Parts: sequence; structure tokens; C-alpha cells
Amino acid sequence: MTNEKSTSTVSLILFTIIVCLLFPAFILFLAGDWFWIEGWIFSIWFLVMLLSISIYLALKDPALLAERSKLPSDDNQKKWDKYFLILVYGLFILWLILMPLDAKRFGWSPAFPLWLKVIGGLALLPSLFLLYRSIAQNTFASTKVRIQTERKQHVISTGVYGFVRHPMYLGNSLLCVGAPLMLGSMYGLLLGVIAIFLMVGRIIGEEKMLINELEGYEDYTKKVKCRLIPFVW
Repeated sequence: MTNEKSTSTVSLILFTIIVCLLFPAFILFLAGDWFWIEGWIFSIWFLVMLLSISIYLALKDPALLAERSKLPSDDNQKKWDKYFLILVYGLFILWLILMPLDAKRFGWSPAFPLWLKVIGGLALLPSLFLLYRSIAQNTFASTKVRIQTERKQHVISTGVYGFVRHPMYLGNSLLCVGAPLMLGSMYGLLLGVIAIFLMVGRIIGEEKMLINELEGYEDYTKKVKCRLIPFVW
């Protein structure tokens, strides 16, 4: 177990360094403008998000780091979720490529007004908070839909999990909308909305598993009513 955690930490450090070096260059190269302000803001936001979560996991929760570093396997991950992750990761890569091409290099989308870009940028602030706190407050926040019986998984109902049942999905939803609005990409916004609907489908499947297989989760759903959007759903 110790060797597994050490390997995960080293892999995370190397991955983080590579992303920090390449991500801004990737976005700005696709945009065709190394002085694209919105592209720099998005790149910095992404790196802050990645670094904050990576540093927390490496220093405070190596067990969750090891869990989140696992590749899809034949453990008790739901079979449908393996295909879901492939689809979502592919969609995410397409989203990252499409937005700078659309918003800057080719200008397929009409120019977004400044106020709309500001709203998009502001949406990234609660997104960052929710993504970080979801990890920091839930040591069972796996990338897979599965019950972590070997880690004695139990219900987390405090912090951001007392606000909505899936705060990480809420953070991702704000990212899916906020980033394309700030960058000015209609096609990025369309893909972001598709991603949100996919997350809704995953929430439904994940909650079915949690209610059936995780003790106390059904009681938690009665305490925290909303899955994703406060006061709505």
C-alpha cells in the first residue's frame, strides 16, 4: 500500500509539472494569439485548480490520491461507468481543443459582449471553490462509480455536501458554462451543456448504486434534498 501511494504521488508530481508547462502553450497555440487575455485567464484558472487539488492530495490525503490515480479496471466499478468515463474524457479533450479554435483562431462564434464574458469568468470562482472543497471534504471522492469497501466508505454530509449532494458535479457544471462564456465560444458552450446532461445521467446512476449499496445514503438524501442545483434539483 505504501509503495502504491508513493508511486501515485510521484506520478501526480510529474503529471502536474508537465501540465503546468504545456497547458497554457496548448491553449494559446490553438488560439493563434500568445497575448489572448481570456486564454491566459482560463489557463491560470486551470493551473490553480490543478495545483491546489494536487498539493492537497499529495500532502493530506494520499489514500484518495491513490484511488483517483487508478485506471479503469475489473474492480467493483460499475460496468456502464467505464464507458461513460471514456466518453467524458474524449468530450473534455474535444472541448479544450474546440474553444480556442472557435473563439480566437477562426472566429466561428459571434463576438460575445464584455458583460457576458465577465459573467463567465465570475462563474469560474465558485467552480474552483466547489471542486477543491469537494476533494478536501470527501476522502471517498473517487473518479469511478463504485463503493470503496476496502476503504470503509461512509456517507459524507458536511461542508459542501450539506449544500448539494454532488458539489463536484456542480463545480464542473459551472466550469462547463463559465469557461466558454468567458472565452467567447458558442460551440464550447454547446459541448458544455451536453456534458452537463451527461453528468445528470451519471448522477442518477450513481445515486441508484449509493442508495442500494451504501448504508445511510438514503437518509442523507432526505436531509440534503437537491442533487445538483440548489433549490431546483
